[in-house]
Amino acid sequence: MLTTTGKMTYAEFLNFDDGTDYLYELENGELVQMASESELNRRIKSFLFAYFLRVGISPLRLSMASEVAVISGTVGVRVPDLLIFSEELTEVMQGSNRSLITLDMPPPMLVVEVVSPNQEKRDYRYKRSEYAARAIPEYWIIDPMAQRITILEWIEGMYEERVFQGEDTIISPQLGTLSLTAKELLTAGMK
Repeated sequence: MLTTTGKMTYAEFLNFDDGTDYLYELENGELVQMASESELNRRIKSFLFAYFLRVGISPLRLSMASEVAVISGTVGVRVPDLLIFSEELTEVMQGSNRSLITLDMPPPMLVVEVVSPNQEKRDYRYKRSEYAARAIPEYWIIDPMAQRITILEWIEGMYEERVFQGEDTIISPQLGTLSLTAKELLTAGMK
């Protein structure tokens, strides 16, 4: 995973192109190359994307690898594993030449992060604070190692959390009760 040694501004990040297809986040002024994903994390994302399609969420509102501008000391950029755009954001993003949700745009309705090994602090602490600063209504932390799904709901300026494990049916503040258990999602639907 590449991390730059010098600081980079948000404007420099927006113009950065190293000629590769690598994804990068801007974290406190540092360019951080996204690590390769485990097969389980890839399956969880794909399973959840397909599930959201099956329950009727428009493909126009679903996104993998969209960038989200956040504030953490300085303006940074995160690349969540999966997002659901609000209807308002979907309209704003139409015709964009880059899937970047800037600070002046409405936030996504829901952001999903699948925790990778040794990245727990980033998902549970740093990204939680950054997504809260954006007032993102719902943030899922899917943790295959801890075998739990933490769903954070934005209420009166703070995230309130609810944890789902095993046979718990997942309840989404934005989507309601899903016909999906924590175990089904954490094993990516494998039986």
